[in-house]
Amino acid sequence: MILTDNIPIGRILKGTWKNFLFSVVTCIVAYFINEFWLKNYFSFPVFVPTILGTALAFFIGFNNNQAYDRWWEARKIWGSLVNNSRTWGRLLIAHTTPSSRLDEPELTSRRTQMIKRHIAFLYLLKTYLRNKKSNTYKKYLAEDEVAGIAAQTNQHNAVLTLQSKDLERLYQQGAVDGFRFLELSKILTSFCDDMGKAERIRNTVFPTTYIYYSRSFIWIFVYSITMTISNSIGISSIVFGTLLGYIFFTIQAIGQTLINPFENIVTGVPLSQITRTIEINLLEMLGEDDIPQPQQSVKGEYIM
Repeated sequence: MILTDNIPIGRILKGTWKNFLFSVVTCIVAYFINEFWLKNYFSFPVFVPTILGTALAFFIGFNNNQAYDRWWEARKIWGSLVNNSRTWGRLLIAHTTPSSRLDEPELTSRRTQMIKRHIAFLYLLKTYLRNKKSNTYKKYLAEDEVAGIAAQTNQHNAVLTLQSKDLERLYQQGAVDGFRFLELSKILTSFCDDMGKAERIRNTVFPTTYIYYSRSFIWIFVYSITMTISNSIGISSIVFGTLLGYIFFTIQAIGQTLINPFENIVTGVPLSQITRTIEINLLEMLGEDDIPQPQQSVKGEYIM
């Protein structure tokens, strides 16, 4: 996720030079086609690029709005996970009490296990969404739990099942009353809901026709505008056509960077930073000494 309002010019050029190159090549080809062949038989009407440019602006704007909606929904999902994760840890610590069947040392051990298991759940979910293997979750699970979920196709969901079983045992052993049991169960349900929403975004492909037709229409627009103005300003039409093409190609490309919000890219949702923040909060609740450092930004420009 980008953190600064002032993006270095070098980063802008690095990310958009291909758009500039496409525009230059397209305009040069369009100019020479018109200059040495087309204008002898046909004069490109001025209204064509005018109407096409207006329609194209609306079309790209719609695509970018849909892409941003996907990104913002993904960010809200992980915002919900942050809040509910803190509530999960707080309720387990404050609303569970020793009973005749569960003494304080054993209860403390169970609280710690369930809170750390939740951290493992977050790391597994992050790994799945980014399709990037990581074994960080293993240090927060017991060896038998790691072995138990290894055969599962959805390991983060398997961790929630372990949490449900442990919560039921706490209830059966009298460590949590019925009202608080329901509250903790609701939080587990919210984890499952957020997990499903994130999986839906990750597994739903943004319609490729939008991407294909957007770029196709931009090419047509750049060809037509270059051919149209070349009849009046000559070779200078390459400069103006390139400028317009660069703007349209870049705006369209900005939307494409938001289509897959969980990818490990600069514009993606900062899953590593969010997961680390939750990890730190929960470990501090437990009074742990080995607290990891917050995720650092890259040169103050973005954070993953």
